[in-house]
Amino acid sequence: MLHRPGSGSRLFCFLAVVFLLAPSAIAQDRETKVRNDRRDILADGTWHYNDLQGAMDAAKTSGKPILVIFRCIPCEACAQLDEKIIERDSAVRRAMQDYECARIVRMNGVDLAKFQFDYDQSFAAFLMNADGTIYGRYGTRSHQTEEEGDVAIEGFAATLDKGLILHGLYPANKELLAAKTTGDVPPVPSAEKFPHLRKGDYGEELDYEGKVVKSCIHCHQVGESYRVSYRFDGKQIPEKILFPYPHPKVLGLIMDPKTAATVKEVTPGSPAAEAGMKAGDEILALNGQPIISMADIQWTLHHLQDERAIAVTMLRDGNLAKIDFPLPKDWKKQGDISWRVTSWDLARQVFGGMRLKDLEPQQRKELGLKEDQLGLLVKHVGKYGDHAVAQKAGIQPGDVITSISGIRENLNESNLLARLANETKRGQEVEVTLLRDGKTQRTKIRMQ
Repeated sequence: MLHRPGSGSRLFCFLAVVFLLAPSAIAQDRETKVRNDRRDILADGTWHYNDLQGAMDAAKTSGKPILVIFRCIPCEACAQLDEKIIERDSAVRRAMQDYECARIVRMNGVDLAKFQFDYDQSFAAFLMNADGTIYGRYGTRSHQTEEEGDVAIEGFAATLDKGLILHGLYPANKELLAAKTTGDVPPVPSAEKFPHLRKGDYGEELDYEGKVVKSCIHCHQVGESYRVSYRFDGKQIPEKILFPYPHPKVLGLIMDPKTAATVKEVTPGSPAAEAGMKAGDEILALNGQPIISMADIQWTLHHLQDERAIAVTMLRDGNLAKIDFPLPKDWKKQGDISWRVTSWDLARQVFGGMRLKDLEPQQRKELGLKEDQLGLLVKHVGKYGDHAVAQKAGIQPGDVITSISGIRENLNESNLLARLANETKRGQEVEVTLLRDGKTQRTKIRMQ
């Protein structure tokens, strides 16, 4: 049922919701990129570089909110957005002047209780108060290389503007922001404390005097460490760890990256379509949390457990509206995790280093595979170390996996990864059945 409490301008409605709801073109090696980033940003003089405390101290003095950007320097994903922010693109120049800006290029020493985000991102931003209250997050990714549908400088600018609104209303809105600030209790206080990362001799800071790249804990290593911790302890990996930070498109919401949180289109027949969402809807809040970005939507979806619906407050055609959005069973498992950097480590653990892809319908037909039968093409086999288990077992690119550890259902790579992660144990040997040149072969691989 759709309610229309009233109408007004976009700014008025956003304020009402808050109150009423209780680069360089020259190729460089990694070492050079990391060192040059530090040199250039420090020379700029407007950033607190790898110095969150400095930004917080400055914010306490100036009264400004804080913009914290986590950036994986070697990664190319979101490089264009990052470059525009560093150069103070005209779209963000004005808003950024009203923030104390911090740039963090490592996860070493970062408070994992405070800074929780999708660790498969190579760019993630936090908008926050000097007391640690988080106004919102920014940074979304759903493809290994493409970013156009997820981030844009215009959308980042819109998020910055809404962050300033929330800051202006603080602390009257502090209670509304509690769920954004308080996440899950991490297994360790900071990344270098994860047992399997201790072997890397990581410190709390980067070693700029030595091998700086090797001293850096990357964002994806944090995500991998969460999974490894469960697997090493022989525990089931929770769904939210296997399918983290669901993208809105899983529910049929295609967001406009050039806005803070406006729906660009709704996939026909999707849960969003059935819920009555429409193109042009501007999402203002989910379950009472003010929404200022697509990443905020993902944060809210990530923390849903067994809820059957989510309360959406939005602006539609100039009117404030509310809708209850029903959530289908197992909706998180519809997400694609194959693009994630962390899935390479998961593939090491349960695929022996293979990466798989769906067969085209015609290929399945030619191989005589039934509609409900597993059939995944081996597109990559690791060659080194623990990623070479499948190769040593004789598996080759071009093989078609038809059964693994007794699983024969027609699953995609994402769901097969998740099934094996929770149905096998480290050290266990599982049988793999495959097709090669039309002939059935069998081998075994060891789970890690």
